[in-house]
Amino acid sequence: MVKVLPGSILLQNRGLDLICPIVDLLSSHQLQVAMSCATAMNVILPKLSSRREREVWQILKETKAVGYLVHNIKQLSIVNIPIEYFQEMASLLSRILLWWPSFRFCVWNDSNFLNCLDAIKLISESSVKVVVLQLYSSLALCGNGAQKLLENGEALVQMTVSCMDSSNSHSVRMEAFKLARCLALSRRGCIQMMNICCEPLVKAITGAMKYSSTLSEKLDKNQLSVTEEACRLASITRWPGDHHIYFWKAGTDRLLLDLLLDYPKIHQLQRELSVNDLINIVRESQNSNLLFSFRPYLWDILGGLAANCEENISHEIHENELQLRVLIVCACLSFVDSMGTLRQVSQNGLTNMTECESACRAVLMMVYSPCKYIASLARSILYEILKPDGKDYIEYLLKILNAVLTGAKFGLPGNLQIVVSLMSLACYCSLPTYQELIIKFQGMKIVVAFIMWWLSNPVHLKRERTVPHLRDSFGERSCCYPSTEEWEGEDMLLLFSLWILAELLHHSAYNKKANSSDNQEDFPRSQLIQELQEICRDHNSHGSRWYAAYVLSYFGIFGFPSKLGKRIGKLLGERDHSDMKLDFVNEESVYVHEVILTVRCPSLLPPGESVPKQKSSGVKSDMERNIVKAVHLSAHVDQPSLLKLLEYVYSGYLHASKDLVKKLKLFARHCKLESLMQVLCRKNPKWGVDVPSFDLSPALGPAGHNLSNLILEAGSSAQLVHWNCNSCSALVPHLHVHKVILLSSCDYLRALFQSGMQESNLQTIKVPVSWESLNKLVRWFYSDRLPVPIFDCVWANLEPEEKFRQVHAYLELCWLAEFWLIDDLYEECYEVVISCIDSSQNLSTKIIQIAANFSQWKLAQVAANHMAPSYHQLRISGELDQLDDNLVEMVRAASVRLSQQGGHHSS
Repeated sequence: MVKVLPGSILLQNRGLDLICPIVDLLSSHQLQVAMSCATAMNVILPKLSSRREREVWQILKETKAVGYLVHNIKQLSIVNIPIEYFQEMASLLSRILLWWPSFRFCVWNDSNFLNCLDAIKLISESSVKVVVLQLYSSLALCGNGAQKLLENGEALVQMTVSCMDSSNSHSVRMEAFKLARCLALSRRGCIQMMNICCEPLVKAITGAMKYSSTLSEKLDKNQLSVTEEACRLASITRWPGDHHIYFWKAGTDRLLLDLLLDYPKIHQLQRELSVNDLINIVRESQNSNLLFSFRPYLWDILGGLAANCEENISHEIHENELQLRVLIVCACLSFVDSMGTLRQVSQNGLTNMTECESACRAVLMMVYSPCKYIASLARSILYEILKPDGKDYIEYLLKILNAVLTGAKFGLPGNLQIVVSLMSLACYCSLPTYQELIIKFQGMKIVVAFIMWWLSNPVHLKRERTVPHLRDSFGERSCCYPSTEEWEGEDMLLLFSLWILAELLHHSAYNKKANSSDNQEDFPRSQLIQELQEICRDHNSHGSRWYAAYVLSYFGIFGFPSKLGKRIGKLLGERDHSDMKLDFVNEESVYVHEVILTVRCPSLLPPGESVPKQKSSGVKSDMERNIVKAVHLSAHVDQPSLLKLLEYVYSGYLHASKDLVKKLKLFARHCKLESLMQVLCRKNPKWGVDVPSFDLSPALGPAGHNLSNLILEAGSSAQLVHWNCNSCSALVPHLHVHKVILLSSCDYLRALFQSGMQESNLQTIKVPVSWESLNKLVRWFYSDRLPVPIFDCVWANLEPEEKFRQVHAYLELCWLAEFWLIDDLYEECYEVVISCIDSSQNLSTKIIQIAANFSQWKLAQVAANHMAPSYHQLRISGELDQLDDNLVEMVRAASVRLSQQGGHHSS
């Protein structure tokens, strides 16, 4: 009946009325009835208005439709059921999972269902393959679901790759590429896929691109759509890994050229052609190529290859020097054309800037590529292409940034326009001639002002939500993927402005003209340094933190400032609780801590047990029992350099003059401190590389166990049935820790250990919190990172008791942090509890009582405010009876305030 209803208007208006009875019948034991209902739903859902999605979701949830569909599909492996039955059920299930992410957890978490799919995917019929691939894709759109599929995903990945082959139908190939794209949405997923079948997957991708590369022949729509999906998937070049080698070997540069240019003889050109000759050829070929929609993906692929290329790779060996030159000319020409696009945006309003952004990004990745060959070639070509209008473009780009700072209505620059302007300026900064111009036009002052503006008014942008070609209905429905994986994160504007500043400072540092009157450093230097250090310490993206550290190196600060490093840095030279003394030949000494050197720079430790020992002369009783190792240093050891190196080891960064930097490079190289070596040499940060973390957690393992001098016991360990310590025979749950690390972050413990009273000599401290809370506490002491819940589908589907158990640990730590005077830890735990309350309203009634028990009245008030809209309902249901009277009054008062403010109460 549904199939013969006239037009889609009737279904849009009355479809919702049909869904309830149809979905109810999905549970029917009669095969034909259930299958007919699934068929009807497959017709109705696509025709419903998007405004009805919430209502449909509520119906599906109340009727447990997804559970019945999963059950029905699992019956296929038990009963001999026609394959058409599976196709209708699976098609409906994949559509529901695609549109409503909240249903995905119960499906990918069902191992029996996944086992059933494993058996069905072996069926060779194309229509079945399509449905199976769609179902896997809808599950992989959930980050947790993708990880579940990849845990033992060798067969799945191999099946996906085989379905990409040209021997399969168009629809099968399309769905295979989409599934692979879902599985590779995260860096972790991409690595897992590549570990399973790296070369075959790359061959399948490039094969699909090559299949349609002969542009002289007419391409049908099916072939073009497959090629587009292959190009989308090829953007995995943005992730580092071995797959880059196979992309180069497959001649990806030639494939990109074939898709960009309509010039069959491009590969027969002579290598001796000048840049101007190549420009003319490329211009002519680009104009006749109609595949404009492909170009943003192609620039993304090229940019990823350039950014992740090895430093000394030789493209001449692969005989692709000419193709690479032409490809770079194409990108640079598109980059220059983007300047015209920017002006059109300013003069005529919004226009299509997707190729503009991706071309700028590709050129940026090439001119700063770690591969010297690519970077040099790209810079020389870009310089030639920019000659006619380069000066005008620079003035225009700086004018855009000034418009942001002054609020002038100069074309009303949007976020994407600002991103492109910053990337363009960063490209110009790769060329000394244009660096000089930017500085002359007050560019350094403008960029510093822009950075300060952003820090005061942070504009957070994610590339996939900003750039049009990355926004598709398929990818936008993903969930539970980490937001911290992309190197630029949501700080694109900050990252690229820091990038520009770093290059301008680099030019100033090595150009004699920088010291002339043209060089304007009339910006708040001390304030900028302070802000840059905060960027390094804060939770910004890895890219922004790298470039902040890079900029700091031009102000004599080398390394990566962090909150934990700031605390640990104060310990250097302190005699109390030190266990090692470095003696210089001039009879001066510096007291250090073996546990910190073991984790941060083991090369500074003396070999074996050849170190003479002497009793400490400390006045405190525990110091009198400590043995301090005395290490006598050679006369060849430069004392200032070693002290500076220790400054880096203890705090994560150091201050050094230009003369001292040269000596420090020798120390850093000898001690294998690669991250310090990079900032000392002022090497450009490599795209995608994480910022080195200041993490002392390895000291909790075997490396630091013999150096521990304190045991922390959990006050409550009821949940631990079988406890066992690998280091000692104590039966009470405990952790072996190091006093020096704990007292660096806790004033209470510092006062305790240094009080001289009996408590200062304790070898065991019983901490009045649970074992779970103790673990989180110690991890924070050693890494400054508090393990926190991830509010994804796993959290959403936890039982209320388990959620409360997890929140309870942070409530305990809030109380302990107040007692032990650890303000930073308190703030972090407080924010976690607030986030838990926001994510699960039903936790408030339990949290309010526990918060009150711990005297955490701020949190109790937050919980009361969350309960206020449901006050009358909670009172009638009796849920408030379990609370103390003063807490009930707190909720009632919050409810009254809500009413006075015109708030909404639940009925």
